[in-house]
Parts: sequence; C-alpha cells; structure tokens
Amino acid sequence: MAYFDAASAAPLHPVARQALLAALDEGWADPARLYREGRRARLLLDAAREAAAEAVGCRADELVFTPSGTRAVHAGVAGALAGRRRTGSHLIVSAVEHSSVLHAAETHEAGGGTVTEVGVDRTGRVDPAAYAAALRGDTALACLQSANHEVGTEQPVAAVAEACREAGVPLLVDAAQSLGWGPVEGGWSLLAASAHKWGGPSGVGLLAVRKGVRFAPQGPRDERESGRAAGFENLPAIVAAAASLRAVRAEAAEEATRLRELTERIRARVPALVPDVEVVGDPVRRLPGTVTFSCLYVDGETLLHELDRAGFSVSSGSSCTSSTLTPSHVLRAMGVLSEGNVRVSLPAGTPAEDVERFLEALPGTVSAVRERLGAPSPAERVPEGGADLVVDAIGRRCPVPVIELAKAIGDVPVGGTVRVLSDDEAARLDIPAWCEMRGQEYLGEEPADRAIAYLVRRVG
Repeated sequence: MAYFDAASAAPLHPVARQALLAALDEGWADPARLYREGRRARLLLDAAREAAAEAVGCRADELVFTPSGTRAVHAGVAGALAGRRRTGSHLIVSAVEHSSVLHAAETHEAGGGTVTEVGVDRTGRVDPAAYAAALRGDTALACLQSANHEVGTEQPVAAVAEACREAGVPLLVDAAQSLGWGPVEGGWSLLAASAHKWGGPSGVGLLAVRKGVRFAPQGPRDERESGRAAGFENLPAIVAAAASLRAVRAEAAEEATRLRELTERIRARVPALVPDVEVVGDPVRRLPGTVTFSCLYVDGETLLHELDRAGFSVSSGSSCTSSTLTPSHVLRAMGVLSEGNVRVSLPAGTPAEDVERFLEALPGTVSAVRERLGAPSPAERVPEGGADLVVDAIGRRCPVPVIELAKAIGDVPVGGTVRVLSDDEAARLDIPAWCEMRGQEYLGEEPADRAIAYLVRRVG
C-alpha cells in the first residue's frame, strides 16, 4: 500500500519512535517536582523546548507545548485578541485558512467581534496588498497560513508580516504544513504547528508568542506551560515531537529536492494521461511533496475508493466525499474545479516506483469511474442543431450535473444556451470551472423553482 496522505498525518519518524520509547522510561514523572524523577523529567522537557524553539526560530521561553495544533491555533487567536482588546476587535484571516483558524474566527464573530476574510487568486495565494488594505485602526490580529494544507500553495508570509508590522498588528502564522521543511521567514508575531504533520506523534502542538506581543491566555488559569496550555504535559510525546522535528529538518533540503521531482512528474503527466483534468495550486511556490488535481465527470468518493483498492491512500477536497455535499472551502475560494479532486501528499522516503505505479493505475481508474457514471467520451461529438435546452439535474449530486451539461451542450447551436437546474452546492463551483476548461461561456446563475439555474452559452 502506498501512503500518499502525509498532509493529513505523516508516518511516525523512526527518531520519534526511539525518543518516545526512551522517554516513556525516563520522562513519566511530574516535571514540576523537585525530587530526582521530577528533575529528570524537567531536563527532558527543557531540552525538547530548546530543540523546538531552535527549529521555529524563537526563544525557548517564547514557546509552549499544547495538546494539539488545533488547540495551539485556538489558544493563539483567543489570547492575542484578548491581549489587544483595547485596540479593537477586528480580525483578519485568509479564505483558505485551516478550519481551526476559521472556526476561531466564527467564535470571535459570534462574540461580537468583526472578521475580514481576504480572498485568494486561482492558485490559492493571497495578495499582500489585499492584506495591507484590510488592516484598520481597530485590527487586533491577522492570521495567515505559511502553506495551504489542500493544494500546497505557499503564502507570502514575509510581505504580509511587514505590512502588519508597519500597522502595528501582530500576525499569527499557522505553520503546520511547512515547519518540517524549514523555519517561517518574516517578522511573524505568533506561530502554531502540529507534530503529526512532520512525523511526530499525534497529540502535540506548539505555540510560539514573541516577546512584546500583548497576550492574555483565555480559560481557567493553569501554572503549566506559562499558563497558556492547561494540564499535565504529555512529556514522552513532546520529547518525540522535538526529536523528530530536528531529524526531519536535517533531512529536509535533500528530501525536498527529491519529492519536488516526483510531484513535478505527477503535475506534468496526469493531464497528459487523463483527459479533462485541472491541476490546481501554485506551480512554483508550493510545498515539495503536495500536488492536487481535479477530474471532470468523476464521483470523488468512488475515485478515492477505487484508488484505495488499487493500493493508494490519497485525500480529496471534493464535495462528493463529504457528508455535507459542499466543496472544500479552499477549492471554492480558489474558484477551481472541485469534482473528482485528488490530493497527493508524499511522505519523506516515498519511492519513485510508487509514484510510477500510481501514474500507471490512475488513467484506467478514472476511465472506469467515468464509464460507470455515463460520462461523455473526450472524442464524442454530438451533431449541432436544436433550440436552447434545459437540463434538470435537481436531486442529483456531483458530478452528475456537469456530466449532463457536457452531454447537452452539443445539442444546441453555437450561441445557444443550456440551463442546468441543480440544487447541489458543488454546481456553483464546478459548472463555471467546466466552462473555463472546455472553452464555453458561463453566463451566471438565477433562481429557479427548488433549485438554481446555471446558464451556459455554447461558444464552439
């Protein structure tokens, strides 16, 4: 089985396993106690903090360990907002942040705060000028991920941090996806990350708060971790997390070069091997091991199941794999095709042979799923002629509305229109994306009985 979902959770690094087992014997006592076992545990905790701080690029007394990366984000957002409540209650986030950031923003807004969401371009990248324009006199905090978790696009953190610095606003960076590859550049103020993203054990996050940043921890006070992370430290896991972060950083430069070559191979060959595919994300400024593409006329859930049966573990942002039947907020913000979405995120050490096997298996797998759904053949041509058409796809889910549109477009003359009636949220994203990929004109949407009517004009 080839595991291609490192962006969700990287396999446990061998160094993490060794450190975890050793710390189970040496680090079980309370590091706050003064007896021998407690002092030994404290030495382990201090050494782990020093190692993690060195990797982050901050002082050891600026960094605390949390029970998860999500808790680090929530604690960082809440503490920074509370610390600057006299300035105001305005929060800035990007439209493609991890759900932990967006959920924190929702909570802040529900409590009476205001939130500005900065959009992204079609590659998933924010414009630093847009962040600068969103800054206000009452802005308490800005948040920006270092790299996107779904499409791998790296964000211009340094430029955004400079704009925030000039405005006197702290910037919180979610570095979960990138920290294993290197420190985050720029003058950020707060940083959060999660150990299971770089090959450490799950259940360990870290939060760094620079000296001088106004910060007021929220929730019941606790004497541990500078009052910023309540509860007894999971010391064996913390030791393993710090040890594995140091280990992956030592291997990062060489491994990044190797994985970039493999993902470039996927980016270049998938569109050549599989028709009607859109490769998404920035082609240059992106994480070394992540590549994402979307396939027209494909049920994402079925595609993932079929790839799993073929021996490949991949992820997806397709609405077809979600119980809510709505596309990923990242793909939606980018305005790219969501149906049949596949995210390949290669863990360190992935053999080139596994990538070649994936490229061999993918075309037949996609073709079989399309055939099962009755999708049109890429070479299929329907005779021209006929009047404008209405396609009733109400009650039918991704990717059926787009499949029916593709079948119907040839039944109208050039200049004629197809009205697709759909109550599937994914259609709002996938029909315009289909038009861009197929060279047809998307005219917009309008209300219809029990649905939305999406209008498409045939150009050729």
